[in-house]
Amino acid sequence: MKNVETRGLVLFSRHYREQDKLVKIFTERFGKRMFFVKNAGKSRFASSLQNFTQLELLGTINDDGLSFISDISEAKPYQFINSDIFAQAYASYLVGLSDVALPDNHYDAPLYGFLMKSLDLIEEKIDMVVVTFIFELQVMSRFGAQLDFGQCVFCHRKDLPMDFSYKFNGCLCRNHFDEDMKRSHVDPNVIFLCQSFMAMDLEKLPSINLSDDLKKKIRVFIDALYDHYIGVQIKAKKFIDGLDGWADIMK
Repeated sequence: MKNVETRGLVLFSRHYREQDKLVKIFTERFGKRMFFVKNAGKSRFASSLQNFTQLELLGTINDDGLSFISDISEAKPYQFINSDIFAQAYASYLVGLSDVALPDNHYDAPLYGFLMKSLDLIEEKIDMVVVTFIFELQVMSRFGAQLDFGQCVFCHRKDLPMDFSYKFNGCLCRNHFDEDMKRSHVDPNVIFLCQSFMAMDLEKLPSINLSDDLKKKIRVFIDALYDHYIGVQIKAKKFIDGLDGWADIMK
């Protein structure tokens, strides 16, 4: 049992018994923890424990079982994310990926910071599709997928158009395309951008303008990578996949 102060992000909450709630919070110092909130509807913390809310909290962290909140000194909701159906979908997907990438009760301040910066950029109305690409590609290593899109697996050249090979778990330059006749046949620009995204620092994110066609190609490629190497199913991703239809309806 530890009495602590930490920053955190509310991931989700669910009812527990009749009046109480369980609130899952990704804390900076102690990883993801489940907090018990008694009489949640009447609790002075009720308005602070909504999804996509940043917190400064005091509480009791238990290594086994539920943790408890003593006080919340600051609560800052992501207003744009909570008000925009598209931003909320993408943010939910990033939160879902973070949730499955990290076991509960495990400390991971770098992942916490990466998620928070990604949500900050979506809140600032930076292209949420591009932010999501960067997040997806960089978080793959936490699932054990260590991929290099920057050089050919045979000759290690970096200056030629590349394609991706699942057979060799890496890229082939055009001089070695015939090593895998079932290679992905991906647009070389997609490979180049994925390599750039893998190395990109969100703190120094440049202005990136991609055509809708190129975004669709990147989306298809990353989806294929996740199907092959990761295999996780995030509910919000299914909603994102149907957003094109929603966008047409809401124009």
